[in-house]
Amino acid sequence: MTLRTRQCLMAFRPPPPSTHSRPKYNCGNCAVAQTAAACMLSEAELAHHTPMMQQYLRLKAQHPALLLFYRMGDFYELFFDDAQKAARLLDITLTARGQSAGKPIPMAGVPYHAVEQYLARLVKLGESVVICEQIGDPATSKGPVERAISRIVTPGTLTDSALLDDRRDALLLAVTLNRGRGALAWLNLANGDLRLMDVDSVQLPAQLERLRPAEILAPDTLALALLDAQPAAVRRLAEWQFDPASAQRQLAQHFGTRDLAGFGIDQPSPALGCAGALLDYARTTQQQALRHVTSIGLESEGEFVRLDANTRRNLEISETLRGEPAPTLLSLLDTCVTAMGSRWLRHALHHPRSDRSQSALRHDALAELIGDRGDGPCRAVRERLRAIADVERITARVALKSARPRDLASLRDSLVAAAPLRSALGEPVARLLVDIVQDLQPPAAALDLLLRAIRSEPAALLRDGGVIADGYDAALDELRGIQSNCGAFLLELEARERERSGIATLRVEYNRVHGFYIEVGNAHAERVPADYRRRQTLKNAERYITPELKAFEDKALSASERALAREKLLYDELLEALAQHIPQLQRTARALSLLDGLCAFADCALRRDWCRPAFTGAPGIDIDSGRHPIVEQQVDSFIANDCLLAPTRRMLLVTGPNMGGKSTYMRQVALIALLAHCGSFVPAASARIGPLDAIFTRIGASDELASGRSTFMVEMTEAAAILHGATGNSLVLMDEIGRGTSTFDGLALAFAIARHLLEKNRCHTLFATHYFELTRLAHDYPECANVHLDAVEHGHSIVFMHAVEDGPASQSYGIEVAALAGIPGSVVREARRRLRALENREVAAQSGGDVQPDLFIETHDAGQTRIAHPAVVALQQIDPDALTPREALERLYDLRRMLKE
Repeated sequence: MTLRTRQCLMAFRPPPPSTHSRPKYNCGNCAVAQTAAACMLSEAELAHHTPMMQQYLRLKAQHPALLLFYRMGDFYELFFDDAQKAARLLDITLTARGQSAGKPIPMAGVPYHAVEQYLARLVKLGESVVICEQIGDPATSKGPVERAISRIVTPGTLTDSALLDDRRDALLLAVTLNRGRGALAWLNLANGDLRLMDVDSVQLPAQLERLRPAEILAPDTLALALLDAQPAAVRRLAEWQFDPASAQRQLAQHFGTRDLAGFGIDQPSPALGCAGALLDYARTTQQQALRHVTSIGLESEGEFVRLDANTRRNLEISETLRGEPAPTLLSLLDTCVTAMGSRWLRHALHHPRSDRSQSALRHDALAELIGDRGDGPCRAVRERLRAIADVERITARVALKSARPRDLASLRDSLVAAAPLRSALGEPVARLLVDIVQDLQPPAAALDLLLRAIRSEPAALLRDGGVIADGYDAALDELRGIQSNCGAFLLELEARERERSGIATLRVEYNRVHGFYIEVGNAHAERVPADYRRRQTLKNAERYITPELKAFEDKALSASERALAREKLLYDELLEALAQHIPQLQRTARALSLLDGLCAFADCALRRDWCRPAFTGAPGIDIDSGRHPIVEQQVDSFIANDCLLAPTRRMLLVTGPNMGGKSTYMRQVALIALLAHCGSFVPAASARIGPLDAIFTRIGASDELASGRSTFMVEMTEAAAILHGATGNSLVLMDEIGRGTSTFDGLALAFAIARHLLEKNRCHTLFATHYFELTRLAHDYPECANVHLDAVEHGHSIVFMHAVEDGPASQSYGIEVAALAGIPGSVVREARRRLRALENREVAAQSGGDVQPDLFIETHDAGQTRIAHPAVVALQQIDPDALTPREALERLYDLRRMLKE
C-alpha cells in the first residue's frame, strides 16, 4: 500500500458533538486526545467518518480490549491506542496520518508476510491479537473492501508452528471455586485434548504448577490471589459463561451425543462449567467449530503421584532452581527424535502414575525395546522416527483449516513412513507395543488423497501456487498448460497464419498494453484475411486480432489468476476431505509420540546402565547402589549408595558435613521413585518400590518479600503443608529444617516435626540435619535410624567420601568448608578459636567441672582480670599469610625482645 493510499484512507471528518443516546463504537480518539477514558461513538457520530474508518471502528468495537491487526493491502495496520501500544511493544515506527478532531491519528503497521514474527513477540508478552482479513475482491468493490475477523490469537489458543514452542504444550485453562472446592478444565488446542477436574481448593497451586497453562480464564467475580501470582495471561469472563447446565448442553451438542454419560460425566459440575466456558472461548478465537476436540476426559486427584510446586522445583524435573532448562531430568532424558515425543516425555515426567500397573506396562515395553543384551529394536525404531513430522499439531491445523501446503506434505511423508516403523517393531509381545503397531495403521483413504493431491515439494504458501499435483484436476492442468505452453501456441499460430495468408513476414507477438496481436507490414495489406480485425495502426504496419487469438488471449491473461483460484478451491476441498479422518490421524499421532518417548527412556537406560524397577505390595523403598541421574553426568566418578525404608525403618536421620552429599542422596531417592512411576528404568543396581501416593520436599528456601514472608516463614509454611498432607504411603524429604531462627527454637521445631512425622504421618522420611541432638530419636523410636555421609581431614583440607554409612556423623566440618569457599584465613582461624572456646564451655557445662581453657583467652580468677603478656597480644595480631619472609623474621626478633623485657 502506497503512502498516498494510506493518507487517503485515513482522511475523515471529525465528528460534531453528539446529543444522542448511549454510545456504541469505540473510535480510539482517546489516544489522540491523550486521555485515559475510551471515546465512544453513536451511529450518528459514526456516520461522519469515512466508510473505511466506519468499517474499522465497528470491528474494533467487537474487541475493544485487544489489539486489532487490520489488513490493508500488504500491511496489517493498527490505529489510535493500538498503534501506540504496538509501537512500544514491538519497537516499530509510530506515524500520524489524517486528522480527527483537528489532531493527527496515530498509526503503525507490520508487513503481512512477516506478521508471524510480530505475533510471536506479542503472545510471548501475554497480549492477544484480533486478525482482520480482506475477504472481498478489491477489483469489484465499489466501497471499502469487505473485511471480517478471521481469528483471535491468544497465548492459550495457538496452533501455528511459528508461534508455538515445538517441545512444550500451550494449555488454555479455566478455573473457578464453588463451596471451598476448586474446579478446573483445560484444553490443548494444538492436539484437541480436553480435560476437567474437581479438586480441593488447597490443591489448586499444585495443579496449576503441574499444568503450567499459557492462558487462564476465570469468572469476573472470582477473587483468588493465586491468579495474580501466575505467569500466564488471565482473562476474565462473565460468570454466566461458567454455568454447568448450559455447559452440559453445549458439550453434548458439540460431541453429537444425547448426554455426557459416555465420557463418565453424569451430572453438571463446576468443572463442567469451566469446560463449557473454555470451549466457547476457543471457538470464538478460531471463528469456527473445533472438530478435532472429539472427547472429554475426567481426571481425579489420585490418578497421579502428588507433586506440589516445591517438589517439582526442588527435584529439577524440567527447570533448574534458577529457572533454566538444563541440567534437569528432562534435559537428560529428552533424546526424542520428534517434537511430539518430547512433549509426551515432559508430560510423563510431570505426571507419574499412581496406578502402578500402567507404569509396569511401560517397563514391559522398555524391556522389549532394549532386548536381553541391548539387541532390541530401539535403535532401528529411532532411526525410522527421523522421517516423522509433528503429526499431532498438523492434524489440529487440518481440523482448523489452517494447515499450510508443507504441513500436508509432511503429513503425507509421515504416514508413508509408518510402514517401515511397523516393520522395525516386528511382532511385539509387550501390550503397549502391540497397541502402538495397531495404531500405526494410517487411514488409507487419507494417505491416497495426499499422495494424489499434493506435489512432492509444494510451495510454502498457497498464494504462491504450485501446491496441487499435476494430474489431480483436469481444469487446473489446462490452466497450467496455457501458462506453460503459451510460447509454443504462438509459434504454431504464426506458422499457420503465414501459410494461410501467404505473408512470410507475418508475426504473432504480445505487449502489456495491447495484449496479443498479429502484425502485418503495409506492403501486404491487401493479402490480410477477412476475419482479421484491426487492433492498432503503426507507420509501416497494422496490428490485428482474430477470434482464435482473442479467445486464447482471454484464457492466457487470466490463466494464472484462475489457476490460483482453482488451487485454493481444491485445497479447501482437500482439507475438508482430510477432516473426516481426524480421529484416525489423532490415534496415529498418539502412537508415534508414545513410541518416541518410550524409545528415549530405553535409549537412556541402555547408555547409562539403568535397571528395571520392581513394584512391591509392601510399603517401603529398597534401592541398591542408587545414583542421582543428573549429578552423575556432571562428575567424573559418582559414589552409588543404598537406601532402605520399610515399616520398621520409616525415617532416616541423615547427618554429615556440609557439601558431603546429603541433599544429593535424598533427591536421588525421590527421583528414582519418580522415574519408576513414570514408567522409566532407574539409575540403580536394583530398586524395589512400594505403594507411593505423594512426594514432598522441604529443601532450601528463600524469602518472598512481595508477599511479606521471610525465609523462615516460607520454610515453616512448606513444613506445615507436609505435616497436613503426608500419608503412610508418602515419601518426604526434609533438609535442615529449623535453620532460619535461633538455635534452640530451630532444634525444638526440628525435633517436634520429626516426632510428628514418625507418630502421626508415619510416612517414609529422609530427614537431613546438623542438629546432632536429633540423632537421639533413634533410641526412642525403633523405626528411626541414623545414617551419615563422612569426610576425612587431610592436612589443612577436607576430603568428602560421599558414601552413606550407618550411625550418626561425628562433626559437620563447617569451618573447613568455609575455607574451601575462600573465606579469608584470618576469619577461619578466628572461627576455629571461637569453636574451641564454645566446645570447652559445652564440656564444662556437661561435666560440671573445670576444663583446660584456651591459652589465648583472657581468664578471670577470684574477680581479678589476668592481663595477657604483650608478646602474646602482638602474636595474636600477626597475620602470617600477609608477611614476607623478611617481615616475618623482623616480627620474630620483636617478639623475642618483648619476652626479654
